[in-house]
Amino acid sequence: MNQQAAADAARKTEVLIMHKMTKQRRTVYPFAALAGQEELQLGLLLHAVNPRLGGILIRGEKGTAKSTAVRALASLLPEMDVVSSCAYHCDPAVPEQLCPDCRQRLQTESGVVTSVLTVPVIDLPVSATEDRVVGSLDFEQALQQGCRAFQPGLMAEANRGIIYIDEINLLDDHIVDVLLDAAGSGVNVVEREGISVTHPAQFILVGTMNPEEGDLRPQLLDRFALCADVQGLTDREARVDIMKRRDAFEADPSGFQARWQPQQEGLANRIAAARQLLGQVNTPQDIYEYISELCAAAYTAGHRADIVLDRAASTLTAWRGLSQVTRQEVDDIAPLVLAHRRRQPPEESETPQNQEEPEESEEEDNTPPPPSEPPDNPPDQKEEREEQPENQDEKEDKDKNNNANPSQEVVFAVGKPFAVKRISHDKDRQARRGSGRRSRTKTDSSVGRYVKSTSHRERDDLAIDATIRAAAPFQRRRRLDMAGPALLIENSDIREKVREKRIGNFMMFVVDASGSMGANQRMIETKGAILSLLLDAYQKRDKVGMVAFKGDRAEVLLPPTNSVELAQRCLSEMPVGGKTPLAAGLTQGFEMVRQQLKRSPHMRPIMVILSDGKANVSMDGGKPMEETRRTAQTMREELAIKYLVIDTEKKGLLTFGLARDLAEQLGGEYYTIDQLQSEGLAGIVRGALA
Repeated sequence: MNQQAAADAARKTEVLIMHKMTKQRRTVYPFAALAGQEELQLGLLLHAVNPRLGGILIRGEKGTAKSTAVRALASLLPEMDVVSSCAYHCDPAVPEQLCPDCRQRLQTESGVVTSVLTVPVIDLPVSATEDRVVGSLDFEQALQQGCRAFQPGLMAEANRGIIYIDEINLLDDHIVDVLLDAAGSGVNVVEREGISVTHPAQFILVGTMNPEEGDLRPQLLDRFALCADVQGLTDREARVDIMKRRDAFEADPSGFQARWQPQQEGLANRIAAARQLLGQVNTPQDIYEYISELCAAAYTAGHRADIVLDRAASTLTAWRGLSQVTRQEVDDIAPLVLAHRRRQPPEESETPQNQEEPEESEEEDNTPPPPSEPPDNPPDQKEEREEQPENQDEKEDKDKNNNANPSQEVVFAVGKPFAVKRISHDKDRQARRGSGRRSRTKTDSSVGRYVKSTSHRERDDLAIDATIRAAAPFQRRRRLDMAGPALLIENSDIREKVREKRIGNFMMFVVDASGSMGANQRMIETKGAILSLLLDAYQKRDKVGMVAFKGDRAEVLLPPTNSVELAQRCLSEMPVGGKTPLAAGLTQGFEMVRQQLKRSPHMRPIMVILSDGKANVSMDGGKPMEETRRTAQTMREELAIKYLVIDTEKKGLLTFGLARDLAEQLGGEYYTIDQLQSEGLAGIVRGALA
């Protein structure tokens, strides 16, 4: 009786799913009506022909029909025969790919009951948990019947269908990894909570993302077979045509679909024919060699690019109705295969340095030293005389700066930003709140990844699986004492979930903008490094602020923000000149951190101080250096802030080491100006976050 009721419920669910999919299909925008995104359409169509390609990543600006194209693809795919009441939509015509339940049913019964379903399209939200994606313990059966059973996840529902992830770069990396594993192998293996299940998971994985929101890890990027970069059209007539089509669709969806139905049927028939032809496509030896040459010329890592390019070229050949791969198919599909795998040749990064070294030594031998720079600190004069210009243009720029009035302000350009390597750090054991993508921390909310359980109860976030496991060993003894449901649970068995999530950091830059920072173009390099970290912070959802000090005061240039555009504008307009009110800069930066912690007490603050440590202006009329030491000691005692001091002093015969003293007073870390070059500053902050 229970089995019959379960079967009836499954059939009702099946009918509801079919009705829902049919309704959605009637209102979806036709795939054939899409305009101006040929690479995107080709990549999706090839996956419709060969779902085992391995997935496609769509990168592009907002409003470029990424989501519309993915949802429209399902309307081209033919309905599929499935085993009735099967959670995995098993194909009755392919016995070797049946799930364990269908195989057992096929052996014990004379045959299986089949039905017809539309291709499932599963929208995977970025908040999806690993349990929901891969499947987990069926708690209802465990409680009612006292047995372990598997509850299929979204990968089971998407078998023979499509999994669509909008903003896939915001999804947790471990979930993306699991999805890509299943998309490549066609099988989902679940080993958890005392359950061992293997079921078919053959789906087309489609991910979309906006590069401005951050990128995927290179290891994950490489796992996508194809990558299509889409942009908005610039041709006026094409843009007008898109607007007209959209207006017509919204005014009369059914009529619009009817007008495009012939083209839709043509694409559907072509997909079906290409599927039949795919197994007959042949790749000659010279094409294999040509593929390997292309991948080697693109400096791709490993051999996945070669394998994917061969598979994609064969699929394109079948799509074109041919039986043998030619160079034309390889050339046409190579941009989609290599777009996210192409790397710079290693010699490009080494050649400029090797070429510049003899030029620098030659200049040092023949070029006389420039005039000394009017300083805001007299000891800097000797150091600046020792510095040699690298070329005539730089010499002229330095002469202009050195001849300027000490109080005159000069605006330096922002240096070229560079790619910041992935910033990783240890887990934060303190329970924090907030949102972001950098720091993994414990959280006391019900949002986050479930990593383990605890018997220490603080909230109502019940870990049912752990509770069942804790109660299981005592069931026989408890049943001797009382009667009741299949599972008898006591208070000592109850477990709660321990969750983790990612949050953002708050990085406060305190920048010396006095006249000494203008020497040797130091401020250009400093601005470029800061901008690089701002770009990385934006992608990781960090808050960033910046204070500059010069003359007789400190100024807030950048309040806490995530806006790269605003940050770049502030950096480009920041002038350099005047004396060094270091204590004022420290105080202003400290107050900004204090205010931010009042608004977001769970953020982890880091203050990055870029200065040579020399102070010659006091806020209270006393000695500037003594005031700076008192300010630093107060900051160290009042708030738990991570301090990094970047020494911008030019090293020569005479150095003062004042920045090192400042780092000791703050209880922070000290680094030299050499580490400010290229990725130096990024590495420093990366280490601090670790």
